[in-house]
Amino acid sequence: MSCFSCLKCHFEDVKNCDGDLGCSESPGSIRGKDAALSNQMANVARSFTFRELAASTQNFRAANLIGEGGFGSVYKGRLESGKLVAVKKLNLNGSQGNQEFIVEVLMLSLLRHSNLVTLTGYCTDGDQRLLVYEYMPLGSLESHLFDLKPHQDPLDWQTRLKIAVGAARGLEYLHCKANPPVIYRDLKSSNILLDCDFNPKLSDFGLAKLGPVGDHTHVSTRVMGTYGYCAPDYAMSGKLTIKSDIYSFGVVLLELIAGRKAIDMTKKTGEQNLVSWARPFLRDRKKFVQLADPLLEDQFPARCMHHAVAIIAMCLQEQANFRPLIGDIVVALEYLASQVEFSEDHKASTFVSHPSPSMTVLPLQNEQK
Repeated sequence: MSCFSCLKCHFEDVKNCDGDLGCSESPGSIRGKDAALSNQMANVARSFTFRELAASTQNFRAANLIGEGGFGSVYKGRLESGKLVAVKKLNLNGSQGNQEFIVEVLMLSLLRHSNLVTLTGYCTDGDQRLLVYEYMPLGSLESHLFDLKPHQDPLDWQTRLKIAVGAARGLEYLHCKANPPVIYRDLKSSNILLDCDFNPKLSDFGLAKLGPVGDHTHVSTRVMGTYGYCAPDYAMSGKLTIKSDIYSFGVVLLELIAGRKAIDMTKKTGEQNLVSWARPFLRDRKKFVQLADPLLEDQFPARCMHHAVAIIAMCLQEQANFRPLIGDIVVALEYLASQVEFSEDHKASTFVSHPSPSMTVLPLQNEQK
């Protein structure tokens, strides 16, 4: 694997191909840009022909469809080598799809971490744009939290914390280890994929953006992301920072704890937006435990739940500078996860007696409407 210092020139290509910069570019110019980048793509990911990927998915057979989103459909495939993969066939309505394709290929080619999905290859035959990832057998976190099938067991407390820790570590890598830092911009439960042991990996980097460097405090950009997960400060100003991802992480952690969707139009008025519904509970420590998913059936340490909700409250601060750094979140969540393995007596803990100064709980402020 190449070090980041060796790859800074390639990050410039990610900047140049960012979806915010080229909405007016013609498909021809994008194809030319694809060709200019193909050599460096080939250094880190395999180039597949469309015929190979069609064969691997049985001509994109409906039975092999494992996911659909705004950027395309995902199919389970098996390569000639026997390796199982996930093949994403992008919807290329205009040049935006091309740009997101380039950004995702370059991001996942340059960024490698155990909590980020691995890019196996890509296809640029003609107008086709496909991405090939490692296959994640348990699908998305979303599918294990909401609308469970009759035979499907709900996630237990320990597994939920395990997923939260892994997702936080992936985000920490993007914010703290990548140079320059990377703002994920689309953190949500459907983009967190699970392997057979419920280890989480962040996926779908088409909206990822290089973060501010030097004296810059933010990146100005068109507002993009998913309603319900997008930080209110970013949504209103277009000023993107790593703290925008922290808000999204808080929403995902709240979904994990409460077992409710970020946006659920089947709920009654006042409960459709998860953060709005949870706000009264987040403001009162005595009500923290009332956020717990009923499917947990009270099978969790109350003290651990209390501190998990306190972390959520900090992540969901309206003002970005009041939100914690991802490194502090990782430390706190790792501690909570470790306590599951010990007795309740052992949990009267260092976390309670000696909290990190940067993780001091602040009252959740009113969100701007």
